[in-house]
Formats: sequence, structure tokens, C-alpha cells
Amino acid sequence: MKWAVIGFYILSVLHIHFRGKVRLPIGRQLFDHSSFMAPINIFMHFFSRVPSTPYLPVAEFKDLVPLQQNWQVIREEAENLIRLQKIKASEKNDDAGFNSFFKAGWKRFYLKWYNASHPSAAELCPRTYALLQAIPSVKAAMFAELPPGGKLNIHRDPFAGSLRYHLGLATPNDDRCFIDVDGVKQSWRDGEGFIFDETYLHWAINGSEGDRIILFCDVERPMRYRWAQAVNRFLGRTMMTAAASPNETGDQVGLVSKLFRVSYYAGIYRRRFKAWNKTVYKITKVALIVAVAALIYYI
Repeated sequence: MKWAVIGFYILSVLHIHFRGKVRLPIGRQLFDHSSFMAPINIFMHFFSRVPSTPYLPVAEFKDLVPLQQNWQVIREEAENLIRLQKIKASEKNDDAGFNSFFKAGWKRFYLKWYNASHPSAAELCPRTYALLQAIPSVKAAMFAELPPGGKLNIHRDPFAGSLRYHLGLATPNDDRCFIDVDGVKQSWRDGEGFIFDETYLHWAINGSEGDRIILFCDVERPMRYRWAQAVNRFLGRTMMTAAASPNETGDQVGLVSKLFRVSYYAGIYRRRFKAWNKTVYKITKVALIVAVAALIYYI
């Protein structure tokens, strides 16, 4: 039984690694968060009702039409937040999902995050908030800003239970500002949206002179069976809500983000250790991984 579990886990990691044309180096893949989520994601991919392609036709997602129709209303509220300086990086290192993006100047303002509560969104963006609350398939949403020169390094999102929708609000309308999903580039345009599968490797850059503001949504992945859809919904509600991060005081902070705050400061000492002696750091890292693997095996 134990070997069957180990075998399934290895199969799941290989599925994630070889999915798509673009791949991480195998050493990085082994320790990437997508490997730890691989057994769940292989289930999501296997029972998915949409094809396994980097981009999907946005016209097939009828629920998103109200967002497209009201993009100027949404843009108005986003631009007001910019004037108020509310689209910003996490101030307390309590954003487990997107903390690494802040280094490149990326900023966000949460409008919806699974079952978490964000009173600030309802107060500051009432029309956009109402639009999103009326679309149950949109599980998470935020305004996302990428300034000139900003870049998000190649990565894949950990949870395959959703698809990513980007709606251009105030963009450079320039091909130098784009996202690359599995080797295929797509630039943003005001009032236009597209959908991609964020479990393919992707990266983004704003090589223009203008700012880029988009509406960024997680849309529930359509599944082939009702029971599979129920499993997806349950996992999203439990795991993803735990990663909730606040805009302002009074917004909900999930358990994962609370723990991340602790690990962030622990990471400072880890980086100091690495800078002190890289060889000792690598030996210690491998030893800890082997110890954890052995512990799991003998439990």
C-alpha cells in the first residue's frame, strides 16, 4: 500500500512536470509547490470538462459577460483606488499566495477570495464588488497592477481547481506588456479579456512605459461530473480560503497567511545562513529533506 501511494505521488509529479511544452529544471520541479499539490491537481486535470490547453475561449464562459460589459465601471473604481493608494503590496508579510511578486513592483487589492471576508472591497468598490458577488463561478478576484519594468518570474500556480481570467482595465495597449503561458504570448488591451490555465508555466513583463491595471479572477474549473465539481468546490473553500490576505485592518487573514508571516521571518535567517556558507547550507537542506522523507516512509 505504501509503495502504491509513493508511486502515485511520483506519477502525479511527472504529470505536472511534463504537462505543456515549457518545463522547469527537474531539480527545481521536485521542490516546487506544484509538486506538493500534484496528487490533487492530477485529479483536477483528469476530470476537467475543459481541454488541456494554455488558453481557453473566453466566449465559452458566459458567466463572465457582465464583467466584460461593465469594464469601464470596474476601471473607474480601480483608478479611484490608485488615487487613494489602496492597490499595494502586503504591509505585514501576510500574503502567502503572492508575496514573491511584490519584489518586482506588482501590487493588488482583493475584491473577493473564496469564503473569506473583505469589508474593504464592499466599502471602496461597491459596484465591482456587487458584480462579482453575483457570479458564483468567480471564486477570487483582485485588481492587479504591474508598473513599467515590472516582471513576474516563471511559475505555475499550485491549485488546478480554477482557471485565470484577466480583463484589461487601464493597460499600455502595447505588445511589450504581455504574459507568456507555456510559450504563447498574450498582451493586454483595455476592455478585452482572456482565460488561461495557470497550472501551465507562465511569466509576465511590462516592458512599456505605461502602468498596467487589470481585473484578475480565479474562475472555478468546470468538471465533468457533479461529484467531481463538489470535490473541487470543497477543496477551494477549505484550502484557498485559508490563504486569504487582507487589504485593510478588518479584512480576514487566513491561517496559511498567518503562518506565512512567521515563515517569512524564519526565511530571513535561512538566507543569512546560505550567504554565510552555501556548501553547508546545501548539505543541511538535503539532510533535512532526506530526514523528512524517511520519517514519512516509516510512519
